[in-house]
Amino acid sequence: MPHAVVVLADGFEEVEAVTVIDLLRRADIKVTALGLEGVEVRGAHDMWVRADMMFRGFNEPFDALVLPGGGPGTKRMAASTEMLELVKRSYEHGLLCAAICAAPTVFAKAGILRGKKAVCYPGCEDKMDDATVIEDAVAIDGNIITSRAAGTAIPFALELISALAGEETAENVRSSILY
Repeated sequence: MPHAVVVLADGFEEVEAVTVIDLLRRADIKVTALGLEGVEVRGAHDMWVRADMMFRGFNEPFDALVLPGGGPGTKRMAASTEMLELVKRSYEHGLLCAAICAAPTVFAKAGILRGKKAVCYPGCEDKMDDATVIEDAVAIDGNIITSRAAGTAIPFALELISALAGEETAENVRSSILY
């Protein structure tokens, strides 16, 4: 069973995190939500989510690293040396690295977007390093998947499912939610 890790930092965008976690679990993909600074994590719009465990101390193998956006949460992830190291290691080991909204800027800060096609929330383009920023809802370049915002969370999650569990599984989830 594929395993995805979703990192939640205070100020994360709720739609982006919850949609991804929900749809991946519907696809029978194991999801571990990691709280960057605590197990109780406050979203950008005052929704509290309980992470499965703390970011520090997590050491299970996984197949995908997923970063939801949200301005304050993204800033907290980008300020974490441990987070940036995890991004680098995940990319170097060929794991799926996925980020949505402002969170692709964390990938840029970690240095994994140079020369890659990527998308981000409008206004974050200047923090995208040497990425080729496009305006699609979702961009895929090698083992990196990026998406633009809360409104693209469903197609983003479906691309993650396709990459981790196959197109047929993604289509089954797509059909089950009438998307």
